[in-house]
Amino acid sequence: MEKIISKVDAIINFAAESHVDRSISDPRPFIDSNIYGTYSILEAVRKYKKRLIQISTDEVYGSLKSVSATEQYPYNPSNPYAASKAAAENLVNSYHTTYNCDVVITRCTNNYGPKQSPEKLIPKTILLADQNKKIPIYNGGKGIRDWIHVDDHCNAISQVLHNGKDGQKYNISAKNEFDVLHIVKKILEIMGKPTDSYNFAEDRPGHDDRYSMDYSKIKHDLGWEPKIDFDYGLKQTVDWYLKNKQWWSEFDLRILDGYQWKTYS
Repeated sequence: MEKIISKVDAIINFAAESHVDRSISDPRPFIDSNIYGTYSILEAVRKYKKRLIQISTDEVYGSLKSVSATEQYPYNPSNPYAASKAAAENLVNSYHTTYNCDVVITRCTNNYGPKQSPEKLIPKTILLADQNKKIPIYNGGKGIRDWIHVDDHCNAISQVLHNGKDGQKYNISAKNEFDVLHIVKKILEIMGKPTDSYNFAEDRPGHDDRYSMDYSKIKHDLGWEPKIDFDYGLKQTVDWYLKNKQWWSEFDLRILDGYQWKTYS
């Protein structure tokens, strides 16, 4: 890794174990990848004096009843995945303070769009609906998430990479706050499937009811705003999966079944 990093201008660290369900079943890979992996990158960043953009998550804030978290909102992670990302952020902060490393942290809401892993809610719903299977929904489908198209997220990261200030944190969100049941029904409607093709199941341990972030800082400081309308982006996403079955058929679709693969968020 160090040889590669020595030849680049900056590192954008997307690398992470990211599926909450699996972190509940087996936290160890999340500790190894999200904490120790970030440490390895930070050591190379320190040695070769490179800029690091650390990609984090709104889940570090935990469940929010009514407010939208600003960058100063305290950490309150509820599951091993979120805790590992919060720990990685603390490591990044410490390398900025102790070693004067050029680091920036971004926190993003739930992404959606083409080529997302079938383990995630939107592609999983599309794939199960395409097979005329019921969609498993947890917590009564009441969990609220803020959805952002992957292209909007990447545009925000590009702005942060080129113009973000060293040592700063930036929330990236689109203010598309919908509960899980709304998303599932919307997909079923787009696909022409019965909108009651789902089952409610037991709740996930450590379930967060609502994620929400205020993105005023990145809007004010860097001039970034989301551009992709959610209804348009969701239909585009459904169409992509239905037209590219060969792409997702290469995945082990057993991930659509079993306790550790329940659709939570």
